[in-house]
Order: sequence, then C-alpha cells, then structure tokens
Amino acid sequence: MEKYKILVCDDDQEIVAAIKIYLTQEGYEVLVAYNGNEALQQVTQQSLDLIIMDIMMPELDGIRATVKIREDKNVPIIMLSAKSEDTDKILGLTMGADDYVTKPFNPMELIARVKAQLRRYSTLGSKEIKENVYRSGGLMLDDQQKLVTVDEQPVNLTPIEYNILKLLLVNKGMVFSTDQIYEKVWLEPPVASDNLVSVHIRHLREKIEVEPKSPLYIKVVWGLGYKMERIST
Repeated sequence: MEKYKILVCDDDQEIVAAIKIYLTQEGYEVLVAYNGNEALQQVTQQSLDLIIMDIMMPELDGIRATVKIREDKNVPIIMLSAKSEDTDKILGLTMGADDYVTKPFNPMELIARVKAQLRRYSTLGSKEIKENVYRSGGLMLDDQQKLVTVDEQPVNLTPIEYNILKLLLVNKGMVFSTDQIYEKVWLEPPVASDNLVSVHIRHLREKIEVEPKSPLYIKVVWGLGYKMERIST
C-alpha cells in the first residue's frame, strides 16, 4: 500500500504534534514545519502528497506560503485557522487552497478531509490510460495526459479545479447546481457548499477565461447553477 507523505505546518507545536499523532495512526508519513518559510523548504526538498497549513504564522503566513507553493505545485492544501468568518475562508481558497478547516476542529473530520483530498489527488495523478479528449472552442482537456490548454497554451490547475472543469466539460450544456458539483467533485454530501464551489469556479475562470467577469466557457444559469457553454472548434 502506498504511503502518502503529508506536511503539517502550524506555529503551535502542540497542534502539530497532535495532528501528527492522528495522521501517523492512519499510516501516513508526516513531516512538520512551524512557519511558512519552513514549509517552503520542505516543499522544495520533498515530494509531498498533501499539505495542512495554518494561516496565522510568524515570518511567512499560510496565505503567502500557499501563493508561493501554487507557482509550480498542485499538491492539495488544507488550510487551518482559528478564524471562522467566510472572508478568511474565501481568501484562503482564492489563493489556491483546496479545503478549509476551522480551529478547534474534530480530528476525525480533519482525517476525513485528508482522505478525500488524497483520493482526488491520486485519481488525478493516476497512470490509467484514458483516451478521452474534451473540447469547447479553444478550451481542451486531455484526460489521458491530465492536460488542460486554452488556445493551445497549457493551464496549471489544482486537482479540485481540474475535476470541476472535467465535470462541466464532459457534460457540455448540462446545468449543475453547487450541491451537485460539490457532491461529484468533493465526493461527499454537500454542506454549505455554495461559497466553496463559487470560489473554486471563480479561480478556475481566472485561469481559463480571457475576461473572467464576462466568461466565454463557464456560464451561470441564475438560480440553477453552472454549465459549460457549447462552442464549436
């Protein structure tokens, strides 16, 4: 069985130690860091499968560390914070995080979210041969190579963004509610999914649309959800 390598980064050493115990009990290899700079060093030196990152840390906070990591890494990132306001969640997700857990948290909930992210990430990185190529206008998703291009230029997506795009592109013209998108991409029952889905779609649009505020590909169907526009190539 493959042993996943997880980085836990938080300036509270007791929290790091507690999370490490729970993850180790689940069979994961755990690395630790206590600020954003240490996390960046680990990312450079190690091949990681997932990062658990606190937001408020000395030297380099979790938001800025996430931005740096996202410059060339798609590893899933779960953010931790004592703040529960939606603005903090949205900021973290907009900067490239895949999920968000508010302190104090139930360890079993964190473990469940870790497993869900690893499941999606390993599926995205699978070597299974898939010959399907999906297109809409200048947008192309090659599911064999796990490659997305816009006007033949490669686009760097996180696993969540890729899976949202694939869902909509495979089902061009079909409208999906935020609950349906959450259930199919996050692989769990939808709970307060509106903000989470809309933030990821906004981030996705910023990467694939020339004018994100006037999108060509991913359209809102007001009161119903989102769909991928059918555009001839």
